Amino acid sequence: MQLRDLINPAHTAIVLSEMQRAICGDLAVGPTSFLADAVKEAGVVPRLRRLMDGGHEVGVRTVHATLQFNANRAGTKINSPMMALTMKDPDYLVIGSDQAEVLPELAPSFEDVVHRRIHGMSAFNGTELDAILRSMDIKTILIGGISLNEAIIGMAIEAVNIGYSICIIRDGSVGIPASFGEDMLKHCFAPLGKILTVDEILQTWGVSA
Repeated sequence: MQLRDLINPAHTAIVLSEMQRAICGDLAVGPTSFLADAVKEAGVVPRLRRLMDGGHEVGVRTVHATLQFNANRAGTKINSPMMALTMKDPDYLVIGSDQAEVLPELAPSFEDVVHRRIHGMSAFNGTELDAILRSMDIKTILIGGISLNEAIIGMAIEAVNIGYSICIIRDGSVGIPASFGEDMLKHCFAPLGKILTVDEILQTWGVSA
């Protein structure tokens, strides 16, 4: 399939994983603060902003796939080391809190969507994300954000399993460490879909890079 057909704005959405203030932004502290450092060092946020703005020009929406918890932690199972680490702070990522907000630099426009999950390690299983995308007639998703190690690989495999085509935004996503992220792009993500840069996407859409 030609790239212009694969990422045709009529059936494509940008899905950004966990680009939130307490995960990779100004409120990220403690044992997960390394994610904020990695995102900053990679220059991911301004590139994703350019992609979002370019998408708006051609009618492509951004869906922010966020992780937010009920204050009483109802619905959240502590069944992994990562979740146990996250749950040590009872106030972490509570629904509606400043911590749970999307990064201000990536603030959604009216046409965009903030999707919330309260459990698990990836965006589709047991959530409304599939229904949201299908309601917009989406066939291809452009995935960026954090991290290639867990949330994005989970999202990508789930998306392919239920019939979506996927593209990973090479310079709009982060793996830890960076060298491992590159290995994942080559060995894990390339067999699942296209690996594209922000400039390649915008050029295909006819938007000035």
